[in-house]
Amino acid sequence: MISLTKDRFGGVLFLLLSLSYGYYAADIPLLPGDKFEPFHAQTLPYWLAGLGSFLALLLIVSKATPSTQETPLSRANVSLMLGLLALTLLFSLSLPWLGFPATTSLFLIASYWLLGERRLKMLVLASVPFALIFWLLLTEVLEVYIAPARILYW
Repeated sequence: MISLTKDRFGGVLFLLLSLSYGYYAADIPLLPGDKFEPFHAQTLPYWLAGLGSFLALLLIVSKATPSTQETPLSRANVSLMLGLLALTLLFSLSLPWLGFPATTSLFLIASYWLLGERRLKMLVLASVPFALIFWLLLTEVLEVYIAPARILYW
């Protein structure tokens, strides 16, 4: 009998997330004529959904090796998962209001704190530069438009 460990439970959740992502990738609008192109706006989401589903299935069916300890799903692990899900929801709600760099920095700081890091200097240094560099890469290198924070125009 297969026991439900936190790894397998995470695999099931990741499989559901990947399948949902792949399902909703069909809703991404295409430009006229893109349907026949080898790479378009839906290509990467479909590949990510497929890869995520494959890796999740591997995680679900894999057997533990003697070097890894299977830990049963505990209440602390479930509460940590629910806390991270709540932070993700808060991130999505505050993103339009605070903007990408501030929201991402706060999300990462809160996530690291929830995972056990308590040193303020480490929290800030692991979050703020990453969020700023990622924002610069998106906006300047990839030329992705990210709407400014609404709070600036309020």
